[in-house]
Amino acid sequence: MKLVVQRVKYAKVSVGNELISEINQGFLVFIGFSNNDIDTNFDKIVNKLINLRIFEDEENKMNLSLKDINGEILLISQFTLYAKLNGLRPSFSDALNYDSAEKLYIKFYELLKNSYKNVKKGVFGAKMDIELLNNGPVTIIVDDKEIWYE
Repeated sequence: MKLVVQRVKYAKVSVGNELISEINQGFLVFIGFSNNDIDTNFDKIVNKLINLRIFEDEENKMNLSLKDINGEILLISQFTLYAKLNGLRPSFSDALNYDSAEKLYIKFYELLKNSYKNVKKGVFGAKMDIELLNNGPVTIIVDDKEIWYE
């Protein structure tokens, strides 16, 4: 599983002309699943995400988490995080199949929502328009294969 976490001042997602979700200050999180993600431990990743300290404190040091600032999360599915570039056209053979990925996305969203109150999501598998104002910019890539589990 990969997450791309962007610290934002706001973000919103629309499908067609319909606004689906929007957040103020917080994280826009793109999430993708690989063929190896059947037994992924979401608890530790969710804990890392909501406690990730990338907001500035009064001394302008990245020392505050979402919880500290009462920030929000917008979770967006994105299979293209597992694109392989062997040429000019990407291959998505490492991305988990649609049905399995949707189940993991829902499972991750529900766990995240149960662990932190301010969570919204996009529409799995839809062609979405994302609008955001990146704050920093700050973008963190979280790969569950590279996380140190405490």
